[in-house]
Amino acid sequence: MKRALILAILVLSATLLFAQQDSDPESLGRDTAQQQLQEVSISKFEDSGFWRVYMPIDQGLIESRRFEGSPIGKELLPEEEALGIATPDDYVLGVKASFFRRGNAELYIQPIRPLQVPGITKTISMWVVGRNFNHRLNVVVADYFGNVNILDMGKLNFSGWKRMTVAVPPTIVQRDYHYNDRMGLQIIGFMIEPDLMETYGTYYVYFDDLRVYTDLFAEESRDPDDMVDSW
Repeated sequence: MKRALILAILVLSATLLFAQQDSDPESLGRDTAQQQLQEVSISKFEDSGFWRVYMPIDQGLIESRRFEGSPIGKELLPEEEALGIATPDDYVLGVKASFFRRGNAELYIQPIRPLQVPGITKTISMWVVGRNFNHRLNVVVADYFGNVNILDMGKLNFSGWKRMTVAVPPTIVQRDYHYNDRMGLQIIGFMIEPDLMETYGTYYVYFDDLRVYTDLFAEESRDPDDMVDSW
């Protein structure tokens, strides 16, 4: 019994370590002989109306709005810089939760429609201001078949801006080898799991620039004269 318990703890620790470490995207879930990795910006949180927030109404109130600002450490994407693409990047999304009492009250931040990610996603990252609370941030994704998965991005126990990154495990199915015209996953939103001892008062958190490292080899190598199975 004791050996089984120790084994279970070791497996759980290894899983959490895999999810939280900043792994090299080239070595994650490689399933093709060639890869064409590229960092892509999925959302820069410019429009607060595109995002909706909610929490259990008996646990507190939650609201969101946009603020001018940007992390100083954020760098432009090489592809956008080379092409001279000047997309708006002036705002961040702020979320405020006011707790009524201590309790297990998850906070949800969701786009009005799921964000489709091109190619095979290796890592998901985002700039966050955590305000040094022991709350946990999770990203919620749907795989190729629509199955929902929750990936742990880590604790929000830091001050100022920090880029949080999570690796997408290869167990999440992102393609069907029979069909090359549909692949990838969808980002459904984010979930914050508050620490029970810190669910009091008001909590502030800010988000900016949701990015992914994705393998676009299959997307680029698709035959232009192939048929589309959408009828």
